[in-house]
Amino acid sequence: MEITKAIIPAAGMGTRFLPYTKAIPKEMLALLNKPAIQYIVEEGLNSNIKNFLMITGRHKQAIADHFDIAPELSQFLKEKNKLDLIQSIEKIIKAAEFTYIRQSEPLGLGHAVWMARHSIGKEYFGIMLPDDIISNKAPALGQLIQIAHQEKASVIAIQEVPNECVSSYGVISIKKQISGSLFQVGNLVEKPQQKDAPSNLAIIGRYVLSHKIFPALDEVSRYAVGELQLTDGISQMIKNNEKVFAYKVQGTRYDVGTPVGWVKAIIGLALQDPNYAPHIRDFISELHSTDVRLMSKSRNIFHHVA
Repeated sequence: MEITKAIIPAAGMGTRFLPYTKAIPKEMLALLNKPAIQYIVEEGLNSNIKNFLMITGRHKQAIADHFDIAPELSQFLKEKNKLDLIQSIEKIIKAAEFTYIRQSEPLGLGHAVWMARHSIGKEYFGIMLPDDIISNKAPALGQLIQIAHQEKASVIAIQEVPNECVSSYGVISIKKQISGSLFQVGNLVEKPQQKDAPSNLAIIGRYVLSHKIFPALDEVSRYAVGELQLTDGISQMIKNNEKVFAYKVQGTRYDVGTPVGWVKAIIGLALQDPNYAPHIRDFISELHSTDVRLMSKSRNIFHHVA
């Protein structure tokens, strides 16, 4: 089982980041000195993925431009002896192949994945959602690929979330627990109410799926109302007697799909980078000292008034 392809759904409107995303794709939001989507591609390459199938929409040309050569820029930087500034992206361009598939309407994650069906053969493939940045020495998708090889089956990434947060996620029910981190999935429920959630194990944005997801999505599309959900397609695979496993991926996950999550990701990634970490720690310490002084001043004013 060789897994060399990954689908990256990147056709979303990014409305949570308006007005920034009116002209710039959400996937191009900067995390330190790289756009968010570059972290995703780097994780894929570190997981031995060679072919990236980008599902894009209108106003997403910047993504294709980023993963393309720029001779004028390269020549300019060469003359300034600063070629190292684009070394990381040029390494990606040489190592990866990109296929761009246009999703003309935002009809759901299941539909975005279904759009790539003609580029996937009778093989297993990865899915990487750009909203989820997962920081770990062992790449998250690579962890799933290892489980897929081990179990010879599809596998999805999960993490434990507080019970009050389950309604924001797809959640799995457990058919069988294999280990502390590995489960065979009984079913998937998309954004259940807390009282209806079968567990607190939430699906996050990494998958390794069999090509059989495509006929399963065809089946559920016949009665789908509104968007076509990937979770419904995976549930249909299970009904069709396909085994699906869920694995608690190791690493720190940042949800960059919201402004608050994006800010947290910048701080978290900066604290892991030796070039930025000392400055960020000093800044946080300064903020804390300022907050303490302000709180102390507020208490003194309150007591004086009293």
